[in-house]
Amino acid sequence: MKNKKEITLEDLAAIVQNSFIDLKAELKTDIKELRTDFAELKTDVAELKVDVAELKTDVSELKVTVDNIEANLNKKVDKIEYNTLEHRVEKLEEKFA
Repeated sequence: MKNKKEITLEDLAAIVQNSFIDLKAELKTDIKELRTDFAELKTDVAELKVDVAELKTDVSELKVTVDNIEANLNKKVDKIEYNTLEHRVEKLEEKFA
């Protein structure tokens, strides 16, 4: 036969107390880990904000560059069209003069 041990209220209280002590230690460890993770996230977000700001600046600079290229291209196209028309007018003037 098995020996049955009776659990007293004091034994039960000690078991519950030990469980709470263990739980408290685990929670402290988890909270420290969460704080560390949160600090890392804050750092990552700050770095992302800097990166996004740099990208915005780069995009703005690219827009200006593209606008300048378009303006220069339009000038060259206008010059080519002008030269073509001038040449055609000269030919017409020679023909009808």
